[in-house]
Amino acid sequence: VTPEPTRVPTAVDRVANACVATLASLDPVAATAMGVPGHDHRLPDCSPAGHAARTDAARAVLTQLAGLEPTDDVDVVTLAAMRERLGLEVELAEAGEPERELNVIASPLQGVRDVFDLMPTATRDDWDVVAARLDAVPAALAGYAASLRTSAAHGRLPARRQVEAGIGQSLDLADPATSSFTALVDDARVAGERLGAADAALADRLDVACERARRAYGALATALREDLLPLAPAEDAVGRERYALWSRAFLGATVDLDETYAWGLEQLAGIVAEQRRVAQEISGPGATIAEAVAALDADPARVLHGTDALRDWMQRTSDAAIDALDGTHVDIPAPVRRLECRIAPTRTGGIYYTQPSADFSRPGRMWWAVPDGVTTFGTWRERTTVYHEGVPGHHLQIAQAIYRADVLDDWRRLACWVSGHGEGWALYAEQLMAELGFLDDPGDRLGMLDGLRLRAARVVLDIGVHLRKPCPPAWGGGRWDAERAWAFLAGNANMAEQFLRFELDRYLGWPGQAPSYLVGARLWRQIRDRAEAAARAAGRELDLRDFHRRALDLGSVGLDVLAEALTPAPEPRDPAR
Repeated sequence: VTPEPTRVPTAVDRVANACVATLASLDPVAATAMGVPGHDHRLPDCSPAGHAARTDAARAVLTQLAGLEPTDDVDVVTLAAMRERLGLEVELAEAGEPERELNVIASPLQGVRDVFDLMPTATRDDWDVVAARLDAVPAALAGYAASLRTSAAHGRLPARRQVEAGIGQSLDLADPATSSFTALVDDARVAGERLGAADAALADRLDVACERARRAYGALATALREDLLPLAPAEDAVGRERYALWSRAFLGATVDLDETYAWGLEQLAGIVAEQRRVAQEISGPGATIAEAVAALDADPARVLHGTDALRDWMQRTSDAAIDALDGTHVDIPAPVRRLECRIAPTRTGGIYYTQPSADFSRPGRMWWAVPDGVTTFGTWRERTTVYHEGVPGHHLQIAQAIYRADVLDDWRRLACWVSGHGEGWALYAEQLMAELGFLDDPGDRLGMLDGLRLRAARVVLDIGVHLRKPCPPAWGGGRWDAERAWAFLAGNANMAEQFLRFELDRYLGWPGQAPSYLVGARLWRQIRDRAEAAARAAGRELDLRDFHRRALDLGSVGLDVLAEALTPAPEPRDPAR
């Protein structure tokens, strides 16, 4: 499905490919996400020893890279990207960050469960592999609990809020009535009947493994409650030093955090002003944003009822975007045109994308984890979300890199992910769709602005809380904390409370990630602006389709590396001048 290599693999490529093989062995969850076969029956060693093994592997690769010189421009980017990413991995490990990792969205607590959503379940053999991985859940969670205890013994603890949320999520997965493990085994029984291959022994094995997995999450809840909660600090802020490290990790760039905070406030004010203008376009002169939102929510043509209708609308909207954009504003290889939209089995409130396997046998997928009690959905809010997660957003970005096996090594195709690059591109993609006229409908435009407002509020809230900055008087004065952050978030986001509560917990427990969307888009736009200026200086217009292709063909790299790779070479000077 992917093109044959057009360049001879170099020494740098060989190190990068070996790095992916090692990563897959040490982190089977990553192997499944990448579509690297042979590891789907296992789970990572989440103990201190497992973390140490992964850090040692990163150090070993850095040592190998230190003795290599690039042979072409592809090697130049690979060397810069790997040194930056693996160097940060070692920095984070030396700061004790992996062992203390606990938050509501992206820690081993969720990763051990969520990987099952990516596993094939079409055959009996597939279900054998699922059963084997279920059998591995207790050891993985026991190792995870050991890491958290070790980190706590060194005085490095997640905040109390994250521990309490982790207890709640673990209990949810431990309860047979609410656990998605129960639903997984129910799916196995249905599959067995459909395939005509019902197997009592396999069904019994899955039942036993499912029960052990639920009990393991119950044990994790007990460990969190008894061993961590009494010691966990009440304060959510991580402080400037830790935040700066995580900001670099998520952006692949170093930014002035204080300037970025001030810029976030400016962006927020500008977005609110534009929302007010569009609100009057929707509901007439003098209309408020709230009145326009109420009018949109009351419009039957813009409301979906139930998750089946939501999934079908997501799929139609995604397919239409692919058809409209391919060959005009972006290039979409044939395997990348397939994107599946699904409702996630979990209920956390997140909307996310999972990449295709390396051979595209598993397609890219857009997932929506709908919270309990949420049954209606406004299309005016979510059209821009489909573009963000699908095309021209994450799906195009990630799947195109995977497709470029003719040029890119496995590490750049499958393993490297930088949030500021990825989320920044996806937010840039939303704004590109507005630029191209796909969000001209005032309701859809208000939805995009609604999302932008949230992203700007994230920049302010995230930096403000974690750096303990002064809070603007309009939002309570004093210093930023969770209480002020909630009032600020609720005042700047038009979302159901269940979503917003989850979002706030996410920002407070995952420092630096939330700003990577808008800050990443800012850096992407700066790179494009420089390319446009260089084109004008050369007497031509920038070919935007070509710019997007060249940018995405690099894969997900740190934004400093991206900027360097896309900075046009200076025009040669005429010696006669």
